[in-house]
Amino acid sequence: MTGLPWDASYQDGPAPWDVDRPQPAIVRLAAQGVFAGTVLDAGCGTGENALHVASLGFSVLGVDVAETALTMARAKAHDRGIETEFAAADALHLERLGRRFETVLDCGLFHAFNSDERPAYVTSLASVTEHDGSLYVLCFSDEGLDTGPHPVTQEDLTTAFNPSTGWNVAAIEPARVQTRFHDDNGAPAWLATINRI
Repeated sequence: MTGLPWDASYQDGPAPWDVDRPQPAIVRLAAQGVFAGTVLDAGCGTGENALHVASLGFSVLGVDVAETALTMARAKAHDRGIETEFAAADALHLERLGRRFETVLDCGLFHAFNSDERPAYVTSLASVTEHDGSLYVLCFSDEGLDTGPHPVTQEDLTTAFNPSTGWNVAAIEPARVQTRFHDDNGAPAWLATINRI
């Protein structure tokens, strides 16, 4: 998929998922000390999560297909004096980056893919994640009231990320995703901890 539909989301005011701050679930993850080594933020948008992780001293690459979002992310990094790299990349072909990462973050990207696209995305993630590396997926949940678009079941996650695809799901916990369409409590979400095997 080209980046044009995604890019348009950023051109007429903030995108629905762009809340001008890192997701609280990601801030909690960082506080728990789970990030290690070099970090990839797949589908970084305007960079809030990547910038938060980078502010803690990690080397972070944020990638997205939306050039407008990347321009905004780079401006934020400059304004805040945070050294972070942002690059255009297709999440279905991350191997083109030619790099590998110890920690990978997916905040709101997995649920954007339909069931036909997910295997390619999972393979793409595996191609850039070091063995024994960690992937953290924050996605809309199918449980609870006022769910977000494209809600995901726990089975969707365990089916996509399994030993035959190079992954082991270590934990799936209830969480919340902040959006511009939900109140301060956010939308029901899953936070999955997934290990590369």
